[in-house]
Amino acid sequence: MQDYVLGHSKRELRRLMLQADNLRPITTRLLREIGLAPGMRVVDLGCGAGDVAMLAAEIVGACGAVVAIDRNAAAIAMARDRARAAGHANIEFVEGDASEMIGPGNFDLAIGRYVLVHQSDPVALIRAAVTHLRPGGVVAFHEVFLLGTWWSFPMVPLWENTGDLISKTFRSVVTYPDAGARMVELFHKAGVRSPRLFSETPVGGSPDSPLYAWAAETLRTLLPRAEEIGLAAPGEIDIDRLEIHLRQAVTGAHAQIGFAHQHCGWSRV
Repeated sequence: MQDYVLGHSKRELRRLMLQADNLRPITTRLLREIGLAPGMRVVDLGCGAGDVAMLAAEIVGACGAVVAIDRNAAAIAMARDRARAAGHANIEFVEGDASEMIGPGNFDLAIGRYVLVHQSDPVALIRAAVTHLRPGGVVAFHEVFLLGTWWSFPMVPLWENTGDLISKTFRSVVTYPDAGARMVELFHKAGVRSPRLFSETPVGGSPDSPLYAWAAETLRTLLPRAEEIGLAAPGEIDIDRLEIHLRQAVTGAHAQIGFAHQHCGWSRV
């Protein structure tokens, strides 16, 4: 697994929680379509701040179990504290590289969100995920598709330029920025039957849309890298006021905006 470009600072972990609030309805749909139910066992691959693990824990209930894996100790510590505060006693957190861990073969679901995009070898992660599953279990991923998927109508240059900068910066350090749109290929290479798929796009435009904060905080995390590779000049972007400027630009144009496409895929093994 390659380095996680966004890091694991306290601010980044808070951004992950903001992101999770926006992604929760989409991941919930994925879990419902899979058929996740009380009493089932789930392994969360690359759990980050623990949001997918806690969402799964709510569904499987006290008679079910969730094991959440992440290789970063700070992420695991925050996720464990959040789960404890939320009363999720059915989650076990494990520090380790999910792509290198062989599972016990007794889980009903192996799931990852925004993890294939960060892999140097996503096929290896899918294969590792399958080792956790019992016969008939499900492997599933919720991934982002970063190639040219931001839009605004009527056009808002600041929104589209922000999305373009985020995408270009992210693509400079990850091998598979298009992992969300390549799940059929990746599952095939991993020896897993072709996945069922759906895609959703977060959209907004109202003054209270959460997309402005999501975009601004994502760029805040990526900005040092963008400046390092010459995509933005130092001091060029007023990052502390970007959320306000995005909101003003979009609402002033009475525009509708689209965020990066979300692709979900799952297959029974």
